[in-house]
Amino acid sequence: MVANLGKDPPAARKGARRLPRRESALVWWALFAAIAGVALWLQSWRVALLGLLTWCLYQFVLVPTLCRVLKREGYPCAERVRGRLFACGPAHQQLKNDALWRLIGLRNPFQKGDEDDDDPETGGVVHSPDVRGRLTPADRVLILLAGLGTVATLIGMIYGFR
Repeated sequence: MVANLGKDPPAARKGARRLPRRESALVWWALFAAIAGVALWLQSWRVALLGLLTWCLYQFVLVPTLCRVLKREGYPCAERVRGRLFACGPAHQQLKNDALWRLIGLRNPFQKGDEDDDDPETGGVVHSPDVRGRLTPADRVLILLAGLGTVATLIGMIYGFR
């Protein structure tokens, strides 16, 4: 055991900022359940499509999640973000954009020049941008499901105009 010699506590504790609490995911799922209940009660497929579109919007831009882009050291970024399409900063957003384009089988046409991948200490590449920007399987599945749900909603809206 090390005695405290009158030094201040580590900076991580002393000046650490507390992040504001986010709403519970249960609030969103209660909203989705309420929309589903109203759709069943009214027997309206249009209200069900509205619920599906709301869920897709939630998955794309509102769900509280983590950045999860691999850092140069090899571990995922743990910064909090909103939405599965977004990252914590411009460099990580570029990697995530590239991964989203790869998800649909295309190269990013808006890709900026390759960022410097050298490790500042050793001068060697730790992870390539393709590896660092890889989406987790859960994110990949939910983004694809939300995309299919959006397409189904658009088709249903066009069908509803008839």
